Amino acid sequence: MESNAGTADGETVILNCIDPNGSSLHEDHEEIVISTVEVGQWDLPSLAHRPIIKIKANRQRLVQHSSYFHGLLCGSFSESCFDSISIHWDMESLLSMLRFLFGCSLDLTSENFLPLYEAALFFGVEKLLLVCRSWLNYVTSEGRIRPPQLHLGDLVHIWEYGRENATDFIPQLTDCLARNFIWMTSCDSFHNVPFELLLSCVKHPCLTVDSEKHLCDAILLWLAANTIPYDLLNSTGDARVAIFTEIRTSLLPLPLAAGKRRCPLFSKFAERSVNAILSLATSSSFSLANILGGGDFSQLRIRLTEYTKILDLSGCPQISLPLLLLSMLPFSYSVDTMLTKKLNQLSLKLEPSDMDVSRIPWENFPVLTFEAVEVVDVSNCPMLHLEAAIECFSTSFPSLTTLKAAYTLNFRTMKLYQLLQKCPLLSDIDLTVESNPVIPAKVSVISSFPAVKLQISTSFNEETCPAVPTFHFPRRLWNITKLILEGRTDIYDSDLHNIAECCPSLYCINLNACTSITDSGISVILLKCVGLHSIFACDTLFGHNCVLSLCRDISRFDGVAIKMEKNTNSSAYKLQILHIGGCKGISEITLLELIAQTHRVRSLCLRETQLDDNSLYKFSGSSLEMLDVSDTKVSCHAVGHVVRRSPHLKCLIARGCRHLLQEENNILENFPTLSYNCPVLYYELGKSCNLEEISLGWGFSFFSLETLRPAIKMLKTFIVGLGGSLGEDGLKLVPTFCPWLETLILYFQVISDSVVRNILETLKNLQVLALCYCFGEISSLSFQFSAPCLRKLKLERVTAQMTNDDLLTLAQNCMNITELSLLGCRCLNSESQDTISNGWPGLISLHLEDCGEVTAKGVTSLMNCQALEDLLLRHNGLGIDRNFIICAASRMPLLRKVALDVCDAKDGDFDLPDFTDRRFLSIVKIARCNLKRRTLYSIESGPCTTPVHAETLILTWDSEKLSRTVVKERL
Repeated sequence: MESNAGTADGETVILNCIDPNGSSLHEDHEEIVISTVEVGQWDLPSLAHRPIIKIKANRQRLVQHSSYFHGLLCGSFSESCFDSISIHWDMESLLSMLRFLFGCSLDLTSENFLPLYEAALFFGVEKLLLVCRSWLNYVTSEGRIRPPQLHLGDLVHIWEYGRENATDFIPQLTDCLARNFIWMTSCDSFHNVPFELLLSCVKHPCLTVDSEKHLCDAILLWLAANTIPYDLLNSTGDARVAIFTEIRTSLLPLPLAAGKRRCPLFSKFAERSVNAILSLATSSSFSLANILGGGDFSQLRIRLTEYTKILDLSGCPQISLPLLLLSMLPFSYSVDTMLTKKLNQLSLKLEPSDMDVSRIPWENFPVLTFEAVEVVDVSNCPMLHLEAAIECFSTSFPSLTTLKAAYTLNFRTMKLYQLLQKCPLLSDIDLTVESNPVIPAKVSVISSFPAVKLQISTSFNEETCPAVPTFHFPRRLWNITKLILEGRTDIYDSDLHNIAECCPSLYCINLNACTSITDSGISVILLKCVGLHSIFACDTLFGHNCVLSLCRDISRFDGVAIKMEKNTNSSAYKLQILHIGGCKGISEITLLELIAQTHRVRSLCLRETQLDDNSLYKFSGSSLEMLDVSDTKVSCHAVGHVVRRSPHLKCLIARGCRHLLQEENNILENFPTLSYNCPVLYYELGKSCNLEEISLGWGFSFFSLETLRPAIKMLKTFIVGLGGSLGEDGLKLVPTFCPWLETLILYFQVISDSVVRNILETLKNLQVLALCYCFGEISSLSFQFSAPCLRKLKLERVTAQMTNDDLLTLAQNCMNITELSLLGCRCLNSESQDTISNGWPGLISLHLEDCGEVTAKGVTSLMNCQALEDLLLRHNGLGIDRNFIICAASRMPLLRKVALDVCDAKDGDFDLPDFTDRRFLSIVKIARCNLKRRTLYSIESGPCTTPVHAETLILTWDSEKLSRTVVKERL
């Protein structure tokens, strides 16, 4: 039966459709004739590849809906009386247009939009033009791009077409890409974006980025892919570099800005950025007018648009409450003289350490609302008072669900509930701080001084109502599902009780290294939060009571138990993540009972516990993806049992397990026919797993590596520790077996220049390389290959002959290192400080120990590494000033950890910072050595002595106190 569209007046015309780009060598030369009567049955994918197709079409339908066919078939053209006409056009778009014209629906995508639009324009199909425009308006007006529907390359082609043909596509496409700038930069074709389009997006008022860092990285990425070499670029003065002026350099994270000082394209802007950041972060009194000279405040406004979903301010020590408020005010207010005065007064009156939130005149600051913001990251922002910032967040970000505020010491734990009340939709909170190195199970305490309470002013409510408990909960907060309190020593059992009461919906709790809580306190939260399926409690007093809480039957309600299969009603049975590494308070019997019930666990950390084979054999789960049994008493057979049951295992950590070696030796003795074939564990791993991370030691050999080969082809992290012996031949095979490695850490292995060169030359994705206490030394020849991806480098007792020139070679070829550790480089002197500070200005971690005379003339150039967060200088020369700690804290606003040795103190000791002087410091470690004679013949050779470690003084700060401890260990 014919459709109405095909038989309106019974008159037909033959369209000879010829694809000008079609191949005349098409396999099938049979003439294809189709009709618009069966237009719904056309097989478009197969027809689109035909070079010629004849179509029987209703003449009247064509004339009515297409101005092209109207003029051709009804006008004075000779074709108007023909029964057949020829059309030369792209076959796929022509067929799609004809299907639409004869009543079929149209599936528009960014890929076919332009061909269809051009066809509609040429053939004068106004209805199709309207549909195309409506579709483009719809997809570009949405807040978020949907990748399956839109592709960046197609949008660029549409933009270029609009630019060439003066259509009105340009504004809406620019709007769309500016709003979705992060998506655009993540596309593989980003480097193909025309500069004019990139610049338009960057200048657009709706430019939406997570942080200024993302904008800076994106521009540098584009310029690197689209410019001539940097030195030539600078000499010719390419105008495209002017795009950097659009970056608000005062808002960049300090580590990024400092690191970019080595980037030829960006070095001047980076230097300006670092100076501005330090002015904002280290000035005793924050003043907008002083920073900008009374100029344009827009450079200090954090980018916030109605489309902003993530606000990432991490690593920005310059971010303070006045600056935050400035960014949340209407733009017109930023030039308001009175408002500027109020912002400056706010910063002068209220220091970050003692800000009284209740006395801030919030009514003076009419902040805007940004409904789309869901995630805020203010980690490593020491100038920002979190309690005050939360007041802003609660008003401006009503949809806030995730708050990351790691390393925020000035946030008092007792304010946690107020935080939850202010932001009622919060579900994920990260309040991680630096873990206290004084873990009772790991150190031997010589003496501990009484904790000194910090002098912090209290708010009005606390002054007038001192008896109010830490948490006052008139209602329960059901939204809170994930809470990270890692490292916080200001968390006590009472806090856990209150958290359990007000946050019953918790499914993930991280209490790692919370040393002030007890087994009983943790057990309460395990009892009351029955939905918990992810528990992180490493290096705590997690013990017998906690295990009882997890293994209890939770099906009892009103005294009635639901009868189910044994153990399936316990919290342990439902656990997905259980990390209790370093918890010494769990006996072997208790641990066995717990493991027997962890049937659904995906990630299990049992390092440094009383774990043995009996317990591990009780594991009956099959969903395990990560297993850490390092420094336990397990054997190859027991770990192999777990591996056999865990086909989805991605990570195995088993360093320090001496029984693995014993087990391998026993197998080889009892079954000599195995020769050196790998034992059970490696056989099972190689047979069934596809690993991403593995860490092994005792018993791991070259032959183990061969057996593991099928399992490690996608490996990203490879660690070989004490007791493992790959040999030089095995290490040379690692890049071949594991071509995607990102982290390689080797302890006590046999290495050479050829091994290291092979690693750096072959592993193009390598980001972390650690060579520690290895046999054989390496020279500068090892680092003559460029390794731009390398971020962390640790060389401990493997480069004793490294000179200043060798260090310079290293800096030139591994220029993006942010964490550097050198131990035992005794040929270095004070000049190496210049090499380090100039070669790696963006360092965030620097460890130098037993490195010749690096600090013999003091510490000067290293002070230019202003983004440092972790600094260790020990046994590098007697020349460090007495006030070094205080000076470093004042010049390095992100510095959290300092470790020194009295041996290097020029005046025999160091001044210890008080609460004000410490700035952002949370841990200071000062080691002390005793001097002993090196040999029995030292009398003949003079008073030659060598330092022997005696003790370490550790100062730790949290939100409420300073603790001083002396331990035997060298920490």
